[in-house]
This record gives sequence, structure tokens and C-alpha cells, in this order.
Amino acid sequence: MSEQKRNNLAIYDDVAAKWWSDEIRWVRTLKNLVPARMRYFDRFASWDGAKVLDLGCAGGFMAEALARRGAHVTGLDPAEDAIAAARAHADEEGLAITYDIGTGEGMSYPDAAFDAVVCVDVLEHVADLQKTLDQVVRVLKPGGRFFFDTINRNRIARLAAITIAEDVVRILPKGTHDPEMFIRPEDLRAGFAAAGLTDLDMTGLGPRGISLRGDLTFGALPLKTVQYMGVAEKPA
Repeated sequence: MSEQKRNNLAIYDDVAAKWWSDEIRWVRTLKNLVPARMRYFDRFASWDGAKVLDLGCAGGFMAEALARRGAHVTGLDPAEDAIAAARAHADEEGLAITYDIGTGEGMSYPDAAFDAVVCVDVLEHVADLQKTLDQVVRVLKPGGRFFFDTINRNRIARLAAITIAEDVVRILPKGTHDPEMFIRPEDLRAGFAAAGLTDLDMTGLGPRGISLRGDLTFGALPLKTVQYMGVAEKPA
């Protein structure tokens, strides 16, 4: 039997045609994370009129939430079919979002192009974390902020994100994550420091309830043991 492929980014293109249909449970889970992220991020941002990069936007859940708050949003992702789905849905909704194909390590945007960079469910997937952070700092304006979430690296996080989420409950496809790519908060802070970002805040993110459909709903948590989110700033 062949070993399970890990960090399988093809899953985003595989479901692109149904990204906005609410038919696929794990995609609904990603959608259900958006309100919790935005409630937290809103505390640290004035989105109206801001130029925002949604780095690793997939089919556009966060990009549309940001656009509805008045941001001028650019979404970037390597999954071409997911980008096509994002463009189509934005057009249907009358949202002026720019979508590009590419990766965090290889961004071609000008220096200081964005007031904020949002990067959720992405850092634990990138090929080169430090290079991605360096690029984030480059494209941020002085005083710009980096909004993120990712998965902690420890035995409990591996149990929750791999064994339970992928193998038992199956709210994520098998092979979604590689636990060796999970990131301890202290390691992420070191990456921030090396890139020139100042850590402003971090908090946990996780399940807080169940919807009428039987899906998990999410919110901020005091512990960062499994998943955590935060904000960092490029010095003015």
C-alpha cells in the first residue's frame, strides 16, 4: 500500500466547481471559519478603502468577506480552478475583486502595495515559510498589518488535525496537512523577527458549537494548542 500523500494542494482544484455550493462538508468547514476570523481581525483593522491581499485565497471565502467590508481586495492562489471559481462567484455577487494565480514565495506585486495581507489556512502549506514572510513584508506598506492563522506543532495538534479531522471525523480530506509543516508560535515569531514584522497579538481558534446542519462553528479560544490566529505589523 502506498503512503498517504501529505500537504495535498490538489484538493482545492478538485472541488473548485462546487466551492460555493455548500455541498461539500470540508469546504463548508472552511467557510464556517470565516466569521470567527473576521470577528477577531476586525479588532485590529479598518478595512473600508484599504488595499488588501488575500494570500492563499482558494475559492474566495475570505476575499469576499473583506470586500463586503469595503476593502479593495486582491486574491492570490496557485490553484487555477479555485481561482476561476472565485472569479465567477465574485462576478455573480457584483464584487470587484482581483484574482491572480501565484504563490507567496514568488509574488510579483510592487513593494509597499498593500495596507494589509490576510493569510489563513496557508502558512502550514507553503514550501518556504521564511521566504513567504519576507515577501509579505515587502508588499506591505510601512505600518501595514499581517493577519493570519495556522496550526501549532505538537502531539495534540497532530491528533486533532490529522487523526481526528482527517481520519476519524473526516471534516478534512485525507492528506490535507503534513504535520511536519505545522508551526509553533515561537517559531512563527522568530520568522516574523527575521522578516521585520512585529508581533502584535495571538489567540487560539477552534470549535465553539455545532450548527443546525451538524457542522462545527468556530470562535476565538484562550489556548493556542491546536489552531491559532494573530496579527503582526510592519514598522512604520
